[in-house]
Amino acid sequence: MKEKTKREQYGNLSSIIGIIVNVVLFAAKFAVGTIFNSVAIVADAINSITDAGSSVISLISFKLSAKPADEKHPFGYERVEYIASSVVAVLILLLGVELLKTSYDKIIHPEEIQFSFVIVVVLLFSIIAKLGLYSLNNKWAKQFDSSMLKATATDSLSDALATSAVFISALVSPLIGFQLDGYMGAVVSIFIMFSGINILKETINSLLGEVPSSELVDKIFIYVSKYEGVLGTHDLVVHNYGPKRHFASIHVEVDAKKDILESHDLIDNIEQDIMRDLGIQLVVHLDPIIVDDPFVYELREMTEQVVASVDDCLSMHDFRVVKGYTHSNLIFDLVIPYQCQKSEDQIIKEINEKIKENNPSLNTVITIDRSYI
Repeated sequence: MKEKTKREQYGNLSSIIGIIVNVVLFAAKFAVGTIFNSVAIVADAINSITDAGSSVISLISFKLSAKPADEKHPFGYERVEYIASSVVAVLILLLGVELLKTSYDKIIHPEEIQFSFVIVVVLLFSIIAKLGLYSLNNKWAKQFDSSMLKATATDSLSDALATSAVFISALVSPLIGFQLDGYMGAVVSIFIMFSGINILKETINSLLGEVPSSELVDKIFIYVSKYEGVLGTHDLVVHNYGPKRHFASIHVEVDAKKDILESHDLIDNIEQDIMRDLGIQLVVHLDPIIVDDPFVYELREMTEQVVASVDDCLSMHDFRVVKGYTHSNLIFDLVIPYQCQKSEDQIIKEINEKIKENNPSLNTVITIDRSYI
């Protein structure tokens, strides 16, 4: 069974289970909350029916994201999952705000709650059911790298914690003679809002475009570097069009003296193989480099030492030398990670000064590459 098909099927299964469980929990908690006059339990019930609605959105999103690419959307529909997760997050936030208002009113105007073992049974059942949903969705979220399932798992865990707070309120309030109902309702609403904010942050990052995981980056570099004839790799760029849909480009260094058709055949094989094995649509840019010129080798080694001495987080590639009568130009790309503390101008100034100290007739032509690793 293909990974994409399995992902859709498990996503659909998760959604159907979520709808059934949350509708049952809503009915039980709403009835108990209404009968025993508990705003916290009613709030928790409304949260459950909202979760059922979220599961419906999840079901629709898995159906849409599984659609193949077409002329209008050549990169496919997998990002629908991110959009659906954002919708769920906004619904959760709105619910949290409304419940906070209701709870505040209950704090100002408290009403006595009738204690019953029915409340205990219903709330315990809800906690166990939500922890079960969390465990199930968290497992599948990791297995299929699904933001929707991760959002569902996070929401289920928040619900279990929030219901636990309501459960404590139902037990403790009769013992201490003080109504905690409104306060626990506020706690539930805050849990709900934090859950919505966290889900929204993650999905917005995915829609904006975020740094690929170090595991994926390492996997691509290791895969490409294993081919005979590849002397170096750099300038990897990864675009994410869904949890399992990656497009990437990379520069591959080869011996400049190799036949161009042989080198072209090499990069064709890399592109086809990585698509077959890792499902990544990779475009390889060929960088021919001179490997046996003593003059160029000496200057490259000196330049690498200078770059490393300026800051050990810096690296260089695509090194070339243009010789002249009065001076020679050292042309290379300089990789500066975003976490580097020095400014680009400061770095270039220090490199130029140190190269001039080694040989005043050398000039640099530096192209800056920004890197997240």
